[in-house]
Amino acid sequence: MLIDAHAHLDHERFDGEREAVIARALAAGVGLIVCVGSDLKSSRESLALARANTSVFAAAGVHPHEAGAAPPDYLDEVRRLLAEPKMVALGEIGLDYHYDFSPRPVQRQVFEAQLELARELGCPVVVHSRKADADTARMLAESGASRVVMHCYSGDWPLAERYLELGYFISLSGVVTFPKSAETREVALRLPLERLMLETDAPYLAPVPRRGRRNEPAYVRYTAEAVASIRGISLEEVARQTTANAKLFFGLV
Repeated sequence: MLIDAHAHLDHERFDGEREAVIARALAAGVGLIVCVGSDLKSSRESLALARANTSVFAAAGVHPHEAGAAPPDYLDEVRRLLAEPKMVALGEIGLDYHYDFSPRPVQRQVFEAQLELARELGCPVVVHSRKADADTARMLAESGASRVVMHCYSGDWPLAERYLELGYFISLSGVVTFPKSAETREVALRLPLERLMLETDAPYLAPVPRRGRRNEPAYVRYTAEAVASIRGISLEEVARQTTANAKLFFGLV
């Protein structure tokens, strides 16, 4: 079995097809999917999907893109959502200095507040970081957070080592299959297998040979196959360990 540790099944690109998409994932051997929120609305929708499907779990949080639009009581709502039985993590949260859709000081404020909430609740944290490595690493270290996964990791090996030293997990997406992603393949090769998770980030970042199309959880198998090839091990070994890692991290055991 494989687990898609990060997908956005609430996205409008799945409208009218969600049940079929979930069925295709199950048929492809993807037994569990974590549907991750990016704002309060998508977090609520992720929870509704998780309630309706035994193979889906949910995460709630405010993404850096949405930090500037977060209402004053967003932390109270995230806290309430995380109390639901099928909620398994706070996320995705973090910093994004590539698009800067929200002012950087606001991103940092919302990130810090949610990290404090995660520490208070003792829940896992799903982190997004793009072109913000120094601030992300510093704030995570200062937060004292210990149950962290770096979602859709595309940084270099030295940064990955820093996160490993903090006890974090690294989640790889279809990016590892892209021809120009040499740094990501180095991470896939050198990362201890017991710290690795796999994801699609669907509907984004479809792997080769589906690149350019809408991504979906069934395609996490392509990422698993790529990691197995890079490491020179079997697909079964990758599936077994990454599934165990995700179950441990999200408390699914």
